[in-house]
Amino acid sequence: MEIPLLNDIVIIFGLSIAVLFIFHLIRVPAIVGFLLTGILAGPHGLGLIKGVHEVEVLAEIGVVLLLFAIGLEFSLKRMSQIKRSILLGGSLQVLLTIVAVFFIAIKIGLISGESIFMGFLIALSSTAIVLKLIQERAEIDSPHGQATLAILLFQDVIIVPMMLFTPLLAGATGDLGESLIILVAKGTGIVLLVAVGARWIVLQALYQIARTRSRELFLLSVFHSSSVKPTIRS
Repeated sequence: MEIPLLNDIVIIFGLSIAVLFIFHLIRVPAIVGFLLTGILAGPHGLGLIKGVHEVEVLAEIGVVLLLFAIGLEFSLKRMSQIKRSILLGGSLQVLLTIVAVFFIAIKIGLISGESIFMGFLIALSSTAIVLKLIQERAEIDSPHGQATLAILLFQDVIIVPMMLFTPLLAGATGDLGESLIILVAKGTGIVLLVAVGARWIVLQALYQIARTRSRELFLLSVFHSSSVKPTIRS
């Protein structure tokens, strides 16, 4: 019996091996090779992938696992040590980028709302990709690595106010105020739920799993928790 998803996975792995081998020879980071592989195999490239949605779900799981692996190297104490860089460096990077993009976009004929939104998009970067690059170079503890980490953390936080502000840029009217209140309430509830879950539920669950000294059980538990977001989204 032919399973399309397995065929797609085999194609992705095979193409990835070829691309990564070439990129290794020319000394280009592996993460760039993975991006190029997706472009080539995707529907906008050679069209080799048939189950696009299924592969997207697997990709989301992969990103979550990547962030989990990176997060294992950090702690709240370590984050508090760079809080000044987060607030100062992060805010300056986002603000200056938005202002610069705003004036450039205005010059090329975009309206104010579109210009600010373009600034929002360009001011943000991928935490998973950038941290992976820094981690591969063993520069996470360097001064520029810490500064980059601080800026990335600020971007992850500021994206929530950006999302709440976006309807205003589109000129939305009506029950906008009520919608913003609902969004803020939902966001606050999610943050509290994550904080409580991470502090007590997840910690205790992982502790009990770790006591079994079963590597397989631990990996399956992490994989299951990482699959929750893509499952809910779909």
